Amino acid sequence: MIITEPKWKKWVVETTQPIFTPKLCKEIINLSTTLEKENGKTFNKDEKKLRQSTISWIPFNKMELVYNDINDIVQKINRNHFGFDKIQLTEQAQVTEYSKGQFYEWHTDTRIQMETEPPVRKLSMTVLLNDPSEFEGGNLEIANLTMNPMQQGHAAVFASFLQHRVAPITKGVRRSLVMWFGGEPFK
Repeated sequence: MIITEPKWKKWVVETTQPIFTPKLCKEIINLSTTLEKENGKTFNKDEKKLRQSTISWIPFNKMELVYNDINDIVQKINRNHFGFDKIQLTEQAQVTEYSKGQFYEWHTDTRIQMETEPPVRKLSMTVLLNDPSEFEGGNLEIANLTMNPMQQGHAAVFASFLQHRVAPITKGVRRSLVMWFGGEPFK
């Protein structure tokens, strides 16, 4: 007997309609300017720089309704495409800014020692907050798949164990909202 994945199952889902209006995108960008910023620098074991960006974290109480709406959207996407058991929003949302020359090299959003770090990230989501005319480069690439260029307010939801990156910015600033959904370790 050959076992195949169901036809509905995907590892990457790109929204065909925006999940955020331009107004809400601007509100989130404005909110992020009031929050503490930190350098999003990550290095590998050989001290090679994997990431260069600016990040800020949005507390749950700063946009509770948005968190609830996003959770509803991702729960539906999970039911329709991924089928992961009992996922939940596990961390605060991150607003990430990439300026000219900044990037995030190939990486996954999971850890190797899943059994020691519940909740385990299972789904990652990126929403483009600004208009793509405001920057060049910075394409989100997932597992060597051909991705459509992201549009403002659109989201990509993907399995957190997939390799992905943000290509270097060549002009302007790219702003995105990143969130993770997880649960118990895979069995």
